[in-house]
Amino acid sequence: MRIVRVANYVAPRSGGLKTALRNLGAGYQAAGYESVLVIPGEKASDSATEQGRVITLPGAYLPGLGGYRVLLDRRRLAATLRSLRPDRLEISDRTTLRWLGRWAQRHDVPSMMVSHESLDGLLRLFGPASGRRVADLLNGRTAADHDKIVCTTRWAAREFERIGKPVDLVPLGVDLERFTPARHDPAMRARWAAPDDVLLLHCGRLSPEKKPRRSLAALEGLRHLGVRAVLVVAGAGPLRNALQEEAATRGLPVRFLGHLSDPLEVAALQASADVAIAPGPIETFGLSALETLASGTPVVVSSESALPEVIGTAGLAADDAGYVSAIVDILSRPMEARRRAARAQAEKFPWSASVTGFLAAHGVSGVDRVRPAEALGRDTGRTQLGGNLG
Repeated sequence: MRIVRVANYVAPRSGGLKTALRNLGAGYQAAGYESVLVIPGEKASDSATEQGRVITLPGAYLPGLGGYRVLLDRRRLAATLRSLRPDRLEISDRTTLRWLGRWAQRHDVPSMMVSHESLDGLLRLFGPASGRRVADLLNGRTAADHDKIVCTTRWAAREFERIGKPVDLVPLGVDLERFTPARHDPAMRARWAAPDDVLLLHCGRLSPEKKPRRSLAALEGLRHLGVRAVLVVAGAGPLRNALQEEAATRGLPVRFLGHLSDPLEVAALQASADVAIAPGPIETFGLSALETLASGTPVVVSSESALPEVIGTAGLAADDAGYVSAIVDILSRPMEARRRAARAQAEKFPWSASVTGFLAAHGVSGVDRVRPAEALGRDTGRTQLGGNLG
């Protein structure tokens, strides 16, 4: 059986969507299914990889967004899909690729839309006052155009459930061998922080919807309390220059590392920090936060996002003004206990369970019998987490 996956907004170097696509594709291949991924690129290409066949079609470049490209040539994409003759179609873009659901209906191909973003959240940040009505209208059309909707957290599923549309709940996963507390590196830590310093980590894209200024504000608040803290920022994005200027003006010890191309360096950094901050308010899962937990480092997340489901009791959720107190709370816990708790939470999310869940949503069997949604905890409110995630 051939599962053809189509995605837009795949970062050229890294990113949560790229990680998810790679691991799911590799899982499909390992389970005995043929995986084909179609994504935008600078030019056309076709290559065999561990995650299956990867086809790039020329995509329009989006300036100022870190290299993202988008498949806008519907005729060429449709011709590519006809030549591939998919048995299943998996789509990872609810905006510019929603039309593929109707294409699949016309060609009798079962289709599945994966909701990697929240229209509720995006419209809350950037949209009109009538954002909820707009989201309900668009989500209703999305559900009507596809055979299945997959959401990775209960938080992400709510906007569909609100309008009576069923979803399959399947959490994403984490590479538990790459991201491990064993990668704690005293030499790396000493590069950025003195022995008595608290090492904070912000790992993610520096763009407006991710709210990276919250991490700077948390550092400033801690230092006002007398906590010797430094912040390392791993990631690039359109706000980097502005953030660097703001940190310098306010005299904050922030180290901007930019994009780190070596995944093992990222893993070592995540394992060597004391606390990580994931302040994005519209994250539907938060792979970077989960990778940090797997590395043994607790995370403070936005209570507005899906991340409280993911981190469970291994971290804390905070509102806009609560990051400082949440970090202080975590630092008051015994180091070994908080690191064990972080790792234990991440172990609930192996990629094998995600692959099983996605294949089940496609109507086929997977590589094991794990029930992936069981990793997700119950809803526990907005401020201080309680569940597990998805």
